[in-house]
Amino acid sequence: MLEESCGNDDKIDKIAGRLGYTARHLRRVFTEAYNVPPIRYRQTCRLLLAKSLLTDTDLPILEIAMASGFGSLRRFNDLFKERYRLSPTALRKRASAGENPDGGITLALGYRPPYRWEAMLHFLSGRAIPGVETVKDGAYLRTAHFVTAAGKRIYGCLRVRDCPAKNTLSVTISENLLPVLSQVLACVKRLFDLHCDPIAVYETLSPMNDLRPGLCVLGTRLPGCFDAFEMSVRAVLGQQITVKAARTLAARIADAYGTRVQTGTDGLTHVFPSPENVLELGASVKDRFGELGVSSARSETIGELARMFSQNEIDFHACPRPEEEIKKLTAIRGIGNRTARYIAMRAIGWTDAFLETDAGVKKALQPLTSKEPLKRAEAWRPWRSYAVVNLWNAL
Repeated sequence: MLEESCGNDDKIDKIAGRLGYTARHLRRVFTEAYNVPPIRYRQTCRLLLAKSLLTDTDLPILEIAMASGFGSLRRFNDLFKERYRLSPTALRKRASAGENPDGGITLALGYRPPYRWEAMLHFLSGRAIPGVETVKDGAYLRTAHFVTAAGKRIYGCLRVRDCPAKNTLSVTISENLLPVLSQVLACVKRLFDLHCDPIAVYETLSPMNDLRPGLCVLGTRLPGCFDAFEMSVRAVLGQQITVKAARTLAARIADAYGTRVQTGTDGLTHVFPSPENVLELGASVKDRFGELGVSSARSETIGELARMFSQNEIDFHACPRPEEEIKKLTAIRGIGNRTARYIAMRAIGWTDAFLETDAGVKKALQPLTSKEPLKRAEAWRPWRSYAVVNLWNAL
């Protein structure tokens, strides 16, 4: 949350409140854990983001200062000199900022190797919503929509590639996303699970290979999401139908009620409807979605999801208590326990969701009986979500 807010000025009190802490308690426990107060940590995040922009782009110094959350050029220069003993301009002269032939702004996000990039792309490709996202030429591409603190709507697109020689993902964003750069990068980190320590996960899950060799593979990541509402709607549409059919329905919704954007990239034409876009349909949502092939029950479920998202009744953002959000989801008519945990696994990034009733999980664990998978999975805590992804990959 501190990393994501480094581009704006969210107060520590606000972040503490979302975590259920007082600001004083958050500062105390954070300092005990990391030997630095949260404000200083976020300051470092801003400096690191600025360094990347200085060395990897040819953006003007002032734009870099604003995009990194410093608020003024003077403040940026002073802090940069204090920390690094040289000016931002001097750092840029030392580095040779290469031009991006495809346009846009390109930055590198590091990860702990190994990273099963092809497995991640395969998963995302099968579930990509046509018009909103696509996978081609070894890269993931999608449209993006953000609302600034001032209420301004910003649209753009991005592309993510793997650079295995450097253990980084190369993220190229359209320049109009620069005002929300830290939020964009935070979404990419969530989607591609860049905070994961694959060694720690594998140490716990490697006994899965006693059931069948190759069932658990080192470097498997948990596919997250870029937009929690978009992913939740996609999960509801996918209940009791094929993955392909769910993609088709999601694409129809995006085409009919999303916002058309010009990206210059084939296959990227819309941003997915926001909760507010769905709520604008009012009581007619069943008829409108019904024309697209969505059942009345599913339409009502999506409408209720939109209401809860719009009124902030569901917290999928760095959520500290996923079990509580799952209860809220299952209270919505049309969302079962399996779907709620799947949403928590991907939208919240909950590492310990196990989908024992999932058809793919049961197939991958054959010939275990119906009650055995859940019992076996107890030994896989707190990484049972990664166990599920490994089981799906094994198919």
